[in-house]
Amino acid sequence: MWTKWFPWRFIVRRVARAEGFIDPMVVLSQLQRFAQPSEVVAPVELLRMVAVLQARGLMNSQAIQHNLDWIWPHWVVRQFDPSDDAFIPRAFSITHINLTHRNWTAVGLPSSSDYPIIDPRGLVTPFYDGWSLDSWVLMPDRENLIPSKLSSVSQKLVLDGNLAVETKAEFKNLSLTSKVEMFREENVPVCQIAVKGRAGENGWLAISLRPYNPEGVSFIHHISKLEDERGWKINNKNHVYFNVVPDGHNFSHYREGDVYRKLPEPSQLNQISCDVGMATAAALFQLKKDSEREVIVQIPLKEPYHKIPVFRVPESAKTEWDQSIKGAARLSIPDQKFQFLYAAALKTTVLHSSHEVYPGPFTYKHFWFRDAAMILHALLCAGLIDRVEKILDSFPSRQTPLGYFRSQDGEWDSNGQVLWVMQRFCELSGKPPKREWKNAISQAAHWIRRKRLPENLKEPHAGLFPPGFSAEHLGPNDYYYWDNFWGVRGLKAAAELLDFLGEEKSARDFQHEANSFLESIERSLNKVSGNLGHAAMPASLYRRMDAGAIGSLAASYPLQLWPAQDERILATADYLLKNCFVLGGFFHDVSHSGINAYLTLHVAQILLRAGDKRYFEIMKNLSDLASPTGQWPEAIHPRNRGGCMGDGQHVWAAAEWMMMIRNCFVREEDNNRLMLCSGVPLAWLKENVEISFGPAPTTFGMVHIRLKSQANQVKVSLEADWHRNAPQLHLSFPRQKPIQLKENETEIEFPLEG
Repeated sequence: MWTKWFPWRFIVRRVARAEGFIDPMVVLSQLQRFAQPSEVVAPVELLRMVAVLQARGLMNSQAIQHNLDWIWPHWVVRQFDPSDDAFIPRAFSITHINLTHRNWTAVGLPSSSDYPIIDPRGLVTPFYDGWSLDSWVLMPDRENLIPSKLSSVSQKLVLDGNLAVETKAEFKNLSLTSKVEMFREENVPVCQIAVKGRAGENGWLAISLRPYNPEGVSFIHHISKLEDERGWKINNKNHVYFNVVPDGHNFSHYREGDVYRKLPEPSQLNQISCDVGMATAAALFQLKKDSEREVIVQIPLKEPYHKIPVFRVPESAKTEWDQSIKGAARLSIPDQKFQFLYAAALKTTVLHSSHEVYPGPFTYKHFWFRDAAMILHALLCAGLIDRVEKILDSFPSRQTPLGYFRSQDGEWDSNGQVLWVMQRFCELSGKPPKREWKNAISQAAHWIRRKRLPENLKEPHAGLFPPGFSAEHLGPNDYYYWDNFWGVRGLKAAAELLDFLGEEKSARDFQHEANSFLESIERSLNKVSGNLGHAAMPASLYRRMDAGAIGSLAASYPLQLWPAQDERILATADYLLKNCFVLGGFFHDVSHSGINAYLTLHVAQILLRAGDKRYFEIMKNLSDLASPTGQWPEAIHPRNRGGCMGDGQHVWAAAEWMMMIRNCFVREEDNNRLMLCSGVPLAWLKENVEISFGPAPTTFGMVHIRLKSQANQVKVSLEADWHRNAPQLHLSFPRQKPIQLKENETEIEFPLEG
């Protein structure tokens, strides 16, 4: 309690003024005036994450710009090149952060949360936020193959069998390929890198240990050779093993510069230490003229590890992946790009949901209910019910005693999202809600009720949530419609779940509360519409129209609180399409300053639901923005198309691609209609080529759709296993007049017009 009366503010202000600094209390006070008064200015978790990022950026500023003769990651090469579109001037930037090529792809196993990542030039970071391994081909004339310096390489995600990333680089008569994957040996996860080098003349294949990763520096203080010289021990902790003894080693510390400067000459040193933390090493393997040589590198991801590596990937890794997606909804279409992106998205979401759900393997390897709910929903719609159930069972333990599903303080959307995904689990699985969830459901709904402001306030925000920190980077603290729509949907979900559990009175109370909440939102929107002179919805009732309005679309997708043709939703989508789209994707001006994949797909979902053909053009545009490994960063640079915000492999974006494909084939509308094929483009309907999707869970039961086009008509076959009675089935294709199927009709020939 003494901290409350101790004069911290006075002391801080006095010290700052004495040293000639601006008064920090004045700055904080002024910053808060940009936002609505809120109980939480910014979540501690976010401040901690930003502090770590900026601290690394400060280290980068000291390590990189004075040592540009080093071999740096691809993002540094591009961002520090004054002739490149990715160049960023640094004069007044005290921190240097990857803002142009935040792209990487994780490998791993569906039962593990260890995620080695690979950058666009094949740089491998085996450990979370750790050091990396790079590969080069070195020649006596110094005409070397350094992948990070190349303008382009070939990279792909291998989906057949074990998950892997393959990278191929070529320069003149030199070539370098790598394949990175993970397996488990005696319950220890192991990252394996198979590297192949070839040269037109005698040369060297180098495997180099690098004190950085795609975010920047990651300290290496000590490197030593293993006794048999078939590897290194790093920082007296981690091991790197080679399948053959290198033909030479070399080491360097910061004061000597990068080990690259010493190559290809070997050294007699067995170890090196660096007090700065920038030690480097290289293992050298001779290349004979026009001959390919392969070196396999293995890095155990858990220590201690005493087993000698066997340098093979066991069949168990492939088997584990096959089992993890067994029974998942499969897609078969002639568009190979869309097909690949769906398969990549499915494995991406599975990979990041072993025990917890992570929206990314690196920067966003944290748990947030918001991302988890959307990712779990995609997994549910893909049919991976058991995987989702295990994670949902853990949610009640994360709830505070007051009923708050807390991801970050000051974000009011999480309770609604948890209740919604619990309800969707019950709908899609056909299972009743678990009695073990009952208290958590009730407490969460009570929290939403208590959190609302009184309805009798005279202000326009009466009955809404208090100002909250923007979960979707919509701006300073405000009365965001995003949060409020989720609150309404959470109350509706709680009412339905508790009704199943026999809590009729609570169900009625929460349904009444949901109706009252929605009425409060609509009253505020009526005032906003009168003030702005149009039906489009801003992010908050106290904001004008801007990119933040994307959050208000939640009322239609994914929540379906309003009909598909609601004027406010369509006006908002139209505003965003006209004012906030760049390269065919939604450009989020607030914070992201890039093209956002998952929010772009939210707009496409609005258009699909409304029967607007522009949805498919958005899908095609977004597919063009995917990386060669089928991934999207959280935000995409509009000029060089690299990642400029968040994690370089954004799992929520993958989940939204899965949902977009699924909804093109089958989606629920209202409480009793199932829409079939409304988003399947006619371009996919090739003569005598069958396309299909399923088996896919829906609110009404499991469905599997098969389509075959013949002579201006489409034969539609539907396999269904309904939970109860069959719903109304509406069949249509874009720009085609819909028809309603008769009861128990499972095959129909749909005539194509035009």
